[in-house]
Amino acid sequence: MTGAVRVRRGTRDEAAAAAELWLRARRAAIPSIPPPAHTDDEVRGWFGTHIAEECELWLAEDESGRLAGVLVLHGDWLDQLYVEPGRTGGGIGGALMAVAKRERPSGLRLWTFVSNTGAQRFYERHGF
Repeated sequence: MTGAVRVRRGTRDEAAAAAELWLRARRAAIPSIPPPAHTDDEVRGWFGTHIAEECELWLAEDESGRLAGVLVLHGDWLDQLYVEPGRTGGGIGGALMAVAKRERPSGLRLWTFVSNTGAQRFYERHGF
């Protein structure tokens, strides 16, 4: 992807769309990461309750307004960061990371699957 993305706070009404992007991205990342431990409906429910009510949901949109990435912050944890499959490497993740750092100037914690070397390289490039 080329071009700018806009990152903004997501709303409760957008939690379902964020969950669908998360599901697509998780499926696309297999076998670098294990499949989700929960059903699609459980993930949707988790976004609709836990993420929408207890976390900060941030959405990256491309120049045409399409959802391109999802960031979830929970306390000092960068809890979730996923980019639409096929759109990695175009600055979406970096834009989300910049927001995470801006919103948590005292620092962030995160973890990745040991097998997810691509994510580890991404986070290392961003100072982790």
